[in-house]
Amino acid sequence: MKKNILFVIDSLDCAGAEKSLVTLLSLLDYSKFSVDLMLFGHGGALEKLVPKDVNILRPLEYTAFAKLSLTAAAKYSIRKGNSKFLVARFKYSTRIRRKQYQNRQVARIYWQCIGSVIENNPKTYDTAISYAQGVPTFYVAEKVVAKNKYAWVNVTYRLEEKDKQFQKKYYDQFDKVVAVSDSAKEIFLETFPQYSKLIEVIYDINDHQFISNMAEMGSGYDDQYTGLRILTIGRFAFQKGYDIALKACKILKDKEVNFKWYALGKGPLESEIKQKIKEYGLSNHFILLGVKENPYPYIKNSHIYVQTSRFEGFGLAIAEARMLNIPVITTRFDAVYNQMVQEKNGLVVDMDAEAVCEGILKLINNQHLKEEIIRYLRTEKKGNVEEIKKFYQLIG
Repeated sequence: MKKNILFVIDSLDCAGAEKSLVTLLSLLDYSKFSVDLMLFGHGGALEKLVPKDVNILRPLEYTAFAKLSLTAAAKYSIRKGNSKFLVARFKYSTRIRRKQYQNRQVARIYWQCIGSVIENNPKTYDTAISYAQGVPTFYVAEKVVAKNKYAWVNVTYRLEEKDKQFQKKYYDQFDKVVAVSDSAKEIFLETFPQYSKLIEVIYDINDHQFISNMAEMGSGYDDQYTGLRILTIGRFAFQKGYDIALKACKILKDKEVNFKWYALGKGPLESEIKQKIKEYGLSNHFILLGVKENPYPYIKNSHIYVQTSRFEGFGLAIAEARMLNIPVITTRFDAVYNQMVQEKNGLVVDMDAEAVCEGILKLINNQHLKEEIIRYLRTEKKGNVEEIKKFYQLIG
């Protein structure tokens, strides 16, 4: 008899945890497992890559309601004779407008305001997995019945006391916590040392063959530019350090370097990033490409991949660039040395614009070093699909 598994994640936009989940789903043996996937946001670019064996659950009633205009939402509430959705939505929007919040705080506020009106999942599962921290974790803990519950931790962040106390009561509902790197595990245990016997590491799964095949599909860049291409991939959010990238880009421009720096992503800081591009005079140098269902032709046709993150659980985009033999320059976030070898597969630099710029210039001006890095990348072990064995052991 097949085991029933539920995966829960915010969405399937083109980002690290989302790509890791799609890869995991593509490797599962569906003769043994029946899989449901629940999303809080539908329509992400990666949904098309979900195997047909996976049952993507219909949107939650509230998430569908939240997309309505205020007028339509009011009419919906009157028609249903129930104002609880409208009250919850008003409460959340009022609180969130008060000040700028970090992602972990937004998740707490969302669940405090909205959690009570989210319906329970009607099924009983053998295994339920929150594949991201925050809202998916709260949902699986509170709204799902399962024999075993596992919480994935795919970012390294430290919580303030208020968020720590709020999240603890949800993590208490899980049988295991899975970190995607040793660093993610260590930092999680700094906040929640009481879970030391419940946590284990399963790295974000990346499939070299899949990525290589996808890199050959489509041409990527279409601007006919023939000079140096720099690429960064990541959500337009504080974590990804686009402010550092933009300042480094301006320094390169002021030094009259011939280059274009491209960014694949979207997110809450997009308007701020566009404003900085205009302010710094970078319209012809820092190019926003939006989200692409298949980012791999862009990686393959880049000369340098740059990651300016402040923190990462693993850094999947770095792993993907390495698999396509593209030299990497990255800031020194906590998990960086889980995969980077200094001056072997790339350069690890300080978390500031000048250091990022110096790293780029080093690869531009030292062709021998760049060639040595590419040579090393070609000999590196590619992918880690063997991590699927750890997943099978976890779920029994």
